[in-house]
Amino acid sequence: MKQRYLENVCTLQLDEDKCIGCGMCGQVCPHDVFELSGKRARIRDLNACMECGACARNCPFGAITVTAGVGCATGIIMGALTGTEPNCCGGGTCC
Repeated sequence: MKQRYLENVCTLQLDEDKCIGCGMCGQVCPHDVFELSGKRARIRDLNACMECGACARNCPFGAITVTAGVGCATGIIMGALTGTEPNCCGGGTCC
């Protein structure tokens, strides 16, 4: 079973107009968030994204943006470390 993070709070965005379909995002994503559809990447499962930033760092055309370290994975880790409920913004409620 794949790890699930907080639903609908991920900062990941894909600009399909910039995408050339090289598939690099899918190769580096540890949670299989992307898939190729035709000659372009598309986000297959946004809520599986842990916002590590590997896809954005490896996209040769800047088609992907994500704010690494601010979302679900960070919220879950901080919740576990502090014994509190996870949240995506570190401030009590989700964005």
